[in-house]
Amino acid sequence: MEIVILAVVIAVVVIGALGGLVVGSRRKKQLPPPPPAAPDITAPPAEPHVGDEAETPRDETRRTIEEVDLPDGGTAPATVEEPPVVEELEIPQVEIPEPTAGRLVRLRTRLSRSQNALGKGLLTLLSREHLDDDTWEEIEDTLLTADVGVQPTQELVERLRERVKVLGTRTPDELRGLLREELITLLGPDMDREVKTEPAAGKPGIVMVVGVNGTGKTTTTGKLARVLVADGRSVVLGAADTFRAAAADQLQTWGERVGAHTVRGPEGGDPASVAFDAVKEGKEIGSDVVLIDTAGRLHTKTGLMDELGKVKRVVEKHAPLDEVLLVLDATTGQNGLIQARVFAEVVDISGIVLTKLDGTAKGGIVVAVQRELGVPVKLIGLGEGADDLAPFEPAAFVDALIGE
Repeated sequence: MEIVILAVVIAVVVIGALGGLVVGSRRKKQLPPPPPAAPDITAPPAEPHVGDEAETPRDETRRTIEEVDLPDGGTAPATVEEPPVVEELEIPQVEIPEPTAGRLVRLRTRLSRSQNALGKGLLTLLSREHLDDDTWEEIEDTLLTADVGVQPTQELVERLRERVKVLGTRTPDELRGLLREELITLLGPDMDREVKTEPAAGKPGIVMVVGVNGTGKTTTTGKLARVLVADGRSVVLGAADTFRAAAADQLQTWGERVGAHTVRGPEGGDPASVAFDAVKEGKEIGSDVVLIDTAGRLHTKTGLMDELGKVKRVVEKHAPLDEVLLVLDATTGQNGLIQARVFAEVVDISGIVLTKLDGTAKGGIVVAVQRELGVPVKLIGLGEGADDLAPFEPAAFVDALIGE
């Protein structure tokens, strides 16, 4: 029995030993781990070539030409784009000024509204039943108040006293006719009042406009351009007033209204240079007239007056001036005579332009300034309208003074 048990134990030990050997052998012969899977690498997008799209082509369903619906007639009509609309520059409209012939006659009503105080005052005094010394003194005072001047007033009163006494004139119509004759005589009807603007010897007529500040000099230059254009002349404007802000713009606006070309320089530039260039251009383009607007200068400023003389000398390197027009404000009275004397010494005034006669009863300044300078009043300004500058006509002026 013991032998059987011993044999069983030995058999169990043998079987266990064999099983351990088998397991150990298997552990030693395990396969190596599989290599790691290769990472997915995305290829960089290809650089686009000429005609290619920048994006990588995508797989998408494509239709054949048989599957595409085409419009009737084959190809679609090409779309033509309209050209962009270009805004046209605004061209200033050229105005047609009123003719100058008889302009003062047409403006007589406007002039007479402000001047009748002088005419009616004189006629009232002359119509008194007794013309004694006191009445004649009142007549003198009326004339002096109207800025006729002392010497012209004395001459007028003496002639009137003599004619009234000799002729025995008493009726209102007779007195009015007598006063009219004497006033026209006082204004110098034989004086040459034509503005010299005729071109000659291959050069245009050259007119320089001078005056103190505030007399309406630049405006008068523009209105004079309208007068000349109305008479069929071609005009070049020289904006030699380089000191006053916007003076050149103002003059250019006047010129554009009537188709006149404006020559200008930089603000604060040399006025003589601008005047020289204006005359030069006027000669080159064959213009009839060159109008030069100078800076408004106070007659007390010696240096500025000297500069005005320089402008005149520089212009005359091209050709002599045909006219030097002094613009005076009629409301300044006797002070205007002081201004006139100083300007006459510097630039040899050849004519007077009286402005602002529409708002004053001091029409006698016409007589006084002519006597002072020995030059005629050639133009008068009767208002702010563009065509309110008129050639001076003594008979029409007197008729406006004393009324109908």
